[in-house]
Amino acid sequence: MSNKVYVGGLPYSVTEGQLQEIFAAHGTVESARVIADKFTGQSRGFGFVEMSSGGEAQKAIQALNGTQLEGRTLVVNEAKPMGSRDGGGRGNSSGGRNRW
Repeated sequence: MSNKVYVGGLPYSVTEGQLQEIFAAHGTVESARVIADKFTGQSRGFGFVEMSSGGEAQKAIQALNGTQLEGRTLVVNEAKPMGSRDGGGRGNSSGGRNRW
């Protein structure tokens, strides 16, 4: 098991410090990050926590998944590797025909 954990359903007011405190009760937290909108800086309601071991990550997942925080239900599970971000490929803007 990976030591990286995805945390969804976060209240928009939660800080990285608060996220670290929540997970510290279940093991050593290496890092805690709340993902913010790049334009507004407001939380997007999810984040990632890196625990010191896979066992601690599993313990945190079991303890915190489905719990309530400020009226919101947390979704806590193993973080998945980020997929390719190739831009989606709009293709040829000429409708598929080459116009020379």
